[in-house]
Amino acid sequence: MTGLRTARLRLRQWRDDDLEPFAALNADPEVMRHFPSTLPRAASDELANRQRSLIEERGFGLWAVEAPEGFVGFVGLNEPRFEAHFTPAVEVGWRLARHAWGKGYATEAARAAVAFGFDELELDEIVSFTSVGNERSRRVMERLGMTHAAADDFDHPSLPPGHPLRRHVLYRLRR
Repeated sequence: MTGLRTARLRLRQWRDDDLEPFAALNADPEVMRHFPSTLPRAASDELANRQRSLIEERGFGLWAVEAPEGFVGFVGLNEPRFEAHFTPAVEVGWRLARHAWGKGYATEAARAAVAFGFDELELDEIVSFTSVGNERSRRVMERLGMTHAAADDFDHPSLPPGHPLRRHVLYRLRR
């Protein structure tokens, strides 16, 4: 399995022609507001190519999302590469271009990714996390049926003490 379909979206393997719009998305300060910084083109390409390799190797990852208007970002399943009280884990995550916001794409695609995680990968739990102030992503997590317990919140180990985005909320969804 290397991709998924929903009523409006195709979650698929990355293509070379995704790299330019992905770099534009990652360079948008509003899209990246809840991340430490925007990404330069090389880092954006590296992220896409890493996901392409992971999808080839294991059949899932952060898939490129194609909507009726074309490439809009990524949604999928990922294994966090840091240590925290909830890792190892599989997270559902997303990042969409601003022009794709407000159309329900993140929720629609994330539901398909979560179903894949539970049905095909037979995961017992899927998590999602974001900085405390990222209300848009938190609403997606809630629409997915994920639950939040304040006791699960954590300081992201990749961000230094005092960084305004360091505190993160963790949401969980059990099979």
